[in-house]
Amino acid sequence: MQSTCWVLEFSQAIYTDYLYEVKEVKVEILGTGCPKCMKLEAMVKNVIDNMGIDAQITHIHDIEEILSYDVMMTPALVVDGVVKSSGKLPSEADLRTYLQ
Repeated sequence: MQSTCWVLEFSQAIYTDYLYEVKEVKVEILGTGCPKCMKLEAMVKNVIDNMGIDAQITHIHDIEEILSYDVMMTPALVVDGVVKSSGKLPSEADLRTYLQ
């Protein structure tokens, strides 16, 4: 009977670890370095800090690499390989939605 309890406790511990597994978000800021691009990077960092998200942030300045995302206007925000915003500064509420 004790071994069954141990197995049950072990299973619950694994399930709890699964529920709380932290996924790192990959965030890319696309822009050549204009003031709006820099502002977007600062906004993203602020939202990530406030939400307590584990994220890797990269600022891509190379025009050819930016074009590889089919982005024609910057600043652009890419989250986990998906373009979420392009050509404007999204609101803080929008950033929270994109980063969840």
